[in-house]
Amino acid sequence: MILTILLLVFSSLLSLVFVYLAVTEKNLLKAIGFSAGQSIAYSIILHVFAATDIVLTYIAVSVGIYSAILVYMVSKTEKYEV
Repeated sequence: MILTILLLVFSSLLSLVFVYLAVTEKNLLKAIGFSAGQSIAYSIILHVFAATDIVLTYIAVSVGIYSAILVYMVSKTEKYEV
């Protein structure tokens, strides 16, 4: 029980750190990486809540497809935010 709560708290704090880093980052590719890290932290939280079907879909969409589309879009523009 304590381990579960500690894992939830750690994942929540980790996701907050990734959100802050993604918002303040000037390099768009690093911001996409931080966003993927935030999605991984959220998937850990969902896994602790035993929502395995949602976790599988969330990882495939948010970490995989969404990040790939954003990297493709950034490759068509400039790498750094102005």
